[in-house]
Amino acid sequence: MESSDQKTYRVLGLMSGTSLDGVDLACCKFTFDGYKWNHHVFDAITVSYNEEWRNALGNAQQLDARGLAMLNVNYGRYLGKLAKDFINLQPHVPQLIASHGHTVFHIPQSGLTLQIGHGAELAAITGINTVCDFRSQDVALGGQGAPLVPIGDRLLFGDFDICINLGGFSNISFNKNGQRIAFDISPVNIVLNHLARMAGMEFDRGGAMAASGKIHTEMLSALNDLSFYKKNPPKSLGREWVEDFFNPLLNLFDISITDKLRTVTEHIVIQLNKNTSNLPPAKMLITGGGAHNGFLIQRLKEISKHHIVIPDEKTVDFKEAVIFAFLGLLRLLDQPNCLASVTGASRDHVSGAIYSGIL
Repeated sequence: MESSDQKTYRVLGLMSGTSLDGVDLACCKFTFDGYKWNHHVFDAITVSYNEEWRNALGNAQQLDARGLAMLNVNYGRYLGKLAKDFINLQPHVPQLIASHGHTVFHIPQSGLTLQIGHGAELAAITGINTVCDFRSQDVALGGQGAPLVPIGDRLLFGDFDICINLGGFSNISFNKNGQRIAFDISPVNIVLNHLARMAGMEFDRGGAMAASGKIHTEMLSALNDLSFYKKNPPKSLGREWVEDFFNPLLNLFDISITDKLRTVTEHIVIQLNKNTSNLPPAKMLITGGGAHNGFLIQRLKEISKHHIVIPDEKTVDFKEAVIFAFLGLLRLLDQPNCLASVTGASRDHVSGAIYSGIL
């Protein structure tokens, strides 16, 4: 990294989501002009997982201790190679890598969260300082360890009153009484993709399958009645909750996959509207893979009072990778990157483990 009075930084952000689509890599520039942060994305790609990696990551929670430790190392090497290959295509070498890793366990009420993809391997392979493990400290401080992107929403996307990400799960971020409030809303692609794969598709492109189905009112009522939706924030969701509470309700009803997709899509829209309808009419930024689901977005526009903004494709697809790059930069600058008002931790704090490269 350059001297501490430098105001422009180049950072590579890596993001792997719960929907197991692949790894997002975003090479970014961040500039502080004395008043606010600005960002520019030089280049960004998604590297899709092959079947071997999708199975390895999808079944990671079933491994014994040694197997999980080995997967952590191997996945770190995989990320390191992806990062190095991507960096070799760039005109400028980033000064820092920030990696979210892949979430295997997220049970904050038990003090447990685990994102694999060892930062030491990334730093060793690329020779670049690497920040990872952003969630553990927040959980240790009594927080949910999620969502972490809201400080990026506030500092990089402050032109929008409400930020919604539609990834494996949906989450919301907004300002209230001078504080940033954020929380997970409901599952999205982690369930929609699971149902689409049961029908032999990787995902429901544009929501076309869901659009052809019918709403099953009893299932919809049961999903909306799940206790998580009655909890006050801070709150977060993980794969364990989906497997323990959401999927059993899907399995309870003997209906077609298309009807399940239609019903779950309606459930997602209802929960999004429920958690935004109490806010004043505003500009609402929507990003993440779910922003490409035309049917879901159409249904949300039909019932929401907010002005829904779907940004350029690079922002839609790589906003979280960009923000994790920013979180890594804040960590290196020793500036808070986790907000207690969002996660419920005992205090704002500077989170993330740093592994030194040679550059």
